[in-house]
Amino acid sequence: MTEISFQTEITAALKKAGEVLLKYFGKVTHIKVKENLSSVVSEADLESEKVILEIITKDFPDHNIISEESGYKYKGSEYTWIVDPLDGTSNFVAGLPWFGILIAVMKHNTPIAGGAYIPIDQQLYYAEQGKKAWLNGRIIQVSHSSELKNVLVAYSLDFCPFFKDTLAETSIIASLVRNSRNVRSTNCLLDLCYTADGRLGAVINQKEKIWDIAAPWLIIKEAGGLVTDREGKELNFSLAEKDYGKDYPMIAANKHIHHKIINLIQEISNNKLN
Repeated sequence: MTEISFQTEITAALKKAGEVLLKYFGKVTHIKVKENLSSVVSEADLESEKVILEIITKDFPDHNIISEESGYKYKGSEYTWIVDPLDGTSNFVAGLPWFGILIAVMKHNTPIAGGAYIPIDQQLYYAEQGKKAWLNGRIIQVSHSSELKNVLVAYSLDFCPFFKDTLAETSIIASLVRNSRNVRSTNCLLDLCYTADGRLGAVINQKEKIWDIAAPWLIIKEAGGLVTDREGKELNFSLAEKDYGKDYPMIAANKHIHHKIINLIQEISNNKLN
């Protein structure tokens, strides 16, 4: 259980940042490519981040902060705020309404509070450790289906410098298409949030950063889901300065579907599929 409730600050920051994003939506003029063609930043990212950090530093000036655009501000605290001021920037700048904001608080290496906000639909997800997950004040749960064939699965495919790795991911997608109801992707927080509330049966992403996954990890777990790496092992978050930008491959679903997806991936790895 958390000693401090961060709900007021997280909610305020999410909604304020949402106002910023809606102001810029459809009007972005400055876009910069970061580490690869799939990763861009706009003025909306930067202004959203600014209003979030102002709220955090006003109320918790001694806490550490990891934010996607401004990096790691370490102050020696046991608490670290994890901020993605605009998740789905590529969608946003293309005029697609698949974007939002993610904020989490970690105590040491574990997320203990987290929120996600989809401003287009005014959908606010929130969870605290041991207190369930909520969407606009309503308790949510992951899908109850035990059959992969009965659910949609989200699979986000991102840039990879190694073509063979991209081909390996497409093999997983092909297997999911054959074994699930179908595959979808917004390649942003919507896939994770919709898995938490049961609209999607599962979500897979091989290249999540800590700012992409910290809040959804908690929301999905508090909604009754499993969140692991592709081998079914727990995600071990590292806040060391040398590690905070690492990739976290993740699979999230209820325990039944999660097990089936892990088995599919293992079959592909063992070259057992026809």
